[in-house]
Amino acid sequence: MRSSVKPALLCSLLASAVALAGTCPTRPSWPTKGWPENKLDPTAKADALKALEDYAFTLQGKDSERLGLRTDGLVIVKSGAIVYERYGRGFGPNNRHISWSVAKSITSALAGVAVMKGALSLDDSICTYLTEYQGQDICKVKVKHPLTFTSGIRWQEAYENESYQVSSIISMLFGVGHRDYLAHIFGPGLAHEPGSQWMYSSGDATVEAAVVKRALEKDYGKDAFWTLLFDKLGVDATFEEDLKGTPGGGMLVYATPRDFAKLGYLFLNDGCWAGERLEPEGWVKASTTPSDGFVASAPDSEDTPSGYSWWLNAAIPSRNKPKPWPDAPDDTYLADGHWGQTIIVIPSEDLVIVRTGDDRNGKMSFNTLVKLTLEVLR
Repeated sequence: MRSSVKPALLCSLLASAVALAGTCPTRPSWPTKGWPENKLDPTAKADALKALEDYAFTLQGKDSERLGLRTDGLVIVKSGAIVYERYGRGFGPNNRHISWSVAKSITSALAGVAVMKGALSLDDSICTYLTEYQGQDICKVKVKHPLTFTSGIRWQEAYENESYQVSSIISMLFGVGHRDYLAHIFGPGLAHEPGSQWMYSSGDATVEAAVVKRALEKDYGKDAFWTLLFDKLGVDATFEEDLKGTPGGGMLVYATPRDFAKLGYLFLNDGCWAGERLEPEGWVKASTTPSDGFVASAPDSEDTPSGYSWWLNAAIPSRNKPKPWPDAPDDTYLADGHWGQTIIVIPSEDLVIVRTGDDRNGKMSFNTLVKLTLEVLR
């Protein structure tokens, strides 16, 4: 039986079908149940490998002195397989590690899932979901604002060198705010009109996590973070919450380095996993493009631009800022956590690097880590 479809239309339909099928990258396998391994031959690039390991794993003084770089785990995934893996200081592949601010990028990924499901819009007021705050000034804040650190909420980001009276985050985690994160974050009110000023804030990320959880749980239940993201990736994650059920979206995700690598691999594959799109089309690109808020209003001391809570190797000519990691490819982006946690994604190299650590008096150089890794792989 001859088709009644005209040849030109048939070609158009076929082209559309191919385009649709091509929206998600194809891979020989997906590491949902575990990573395939293609370990490097340690003798092939012995000098380059020694330089990487000397940098990442050489302790200064006694471990108890907490000096220098203190790597707990380093996992390198190339072309969908683990090519290098090493642990230190008693850690191993099955030990979950605190993410600290790597959690901000994971919260960003969860926000993308919620957008993909139609559960929220970035232009909605946060009070659409945090309904107990309706009618308050805080409702000027839209969902996109905390995602890009432009909520305008008064916040002081300081760490262990400050007291809880000075540091908003220390008082939230260990002081008066630990029972109800949102009440603590919103209490001081707005310092700026939402959208007008970029300011790095763990409070913003926690607000974003609360909004995303509320948006998803109506239709998908309280375990939506797992059923819609973590379980699909095969990630065994712990996400700590306060007594009100608000996730610590800026710092309190725990997972193994292998599982953190899966979150990087999701973004390396444009938000797709095993043929299923988990993040909206364009979400990864938007997440890894300097936000308008950063470009317009970030303090001059900020040398690394951010998108949707990811950090980017992008130059900002209008701010006279070169790319922050000169030896890394231009398309490098990463999640960055306190004391040396990171997920580094380099699409042009089909590469994900995860490092966990406990750097107390120094900081891992992303530029050096990427440079040494590429010298091993090339």
